[in-house]
Amino acid sequence: MKVENCKAEMCRAIEVVSGHGHDLSPPEKSPLTGEDLEREGEDLFVPPLNFAMVDNGIFRSGFPDSANFSFLQTLGLRSIIYLCPEPYPEANAEFLKSNGIRLFEFGIEGHKEPFVNIPEDTIREALKIVLDVRNHPLLIHCKRGKHRTGCLVGCLRKLQRWCLSSVFDEYQRFAAAKARVSDQRFMELFDVSSMKAFANVTFSIHTSCFGINRKR
Repeated sequence: MKVENCKAEMCRAIEVVSGHGHDLSPPEKSPLTGEDLEREGEDLFVPPLNFAMVDNGIFRSGFPDSANFSFLQTLGLRSIIYLCPEPYPEANAEFLKSNGIRLFEFGIEGHKEPFVNIPEDTIREALKIVLDVRNHPLLIHCKRGKHRTGCLVGCLRKLQRWCLSSVFDEYQRFAAAKARVSDQRFMELFDVSSMKAFANVTFSIHTSCFGINRKR
């Protein structure tokens, strides 16, 4: 696993049987043993909390745990953007190392209102990682996949020329009852003009307004 340090402080997948004389009743099933259940569990792919596709090669979620590792392997990830200040858990770090996934850390504190302070420069640095297709497929996550992840995705949507009502709708779908006015205010005021030099992206650009998506 390669951890990218971004500006020191900011940046730390019949037979039909018919005919007479045949017993067509279903065969009796023997009860499953613990070994059977464990084997069946190995085939389950469980996505992290609040997992969703943002765009081609870009995903979002809450904090993945070991139960989600098999699912994440199906995505073929190259990079993860981690938006919390806490150290990355050892089990997660080992998973990234064994799968050749780079970790980009951007430590944004998770304060509650009215003490929310989203560092704009940190969001800009994280957006540069998102916009670089060499980092795709990429997963963005914080703790719950709601506020910090929502703000970063919302700023990406502004670069994609989504109208503000659609940016807020998407944010609220994930934040639900925990939606913050301060987060929405941050996205509204975020100036994307300085990011346009990085916006020559090769993943699909959508315009979304009033629930309508269309390729540009």
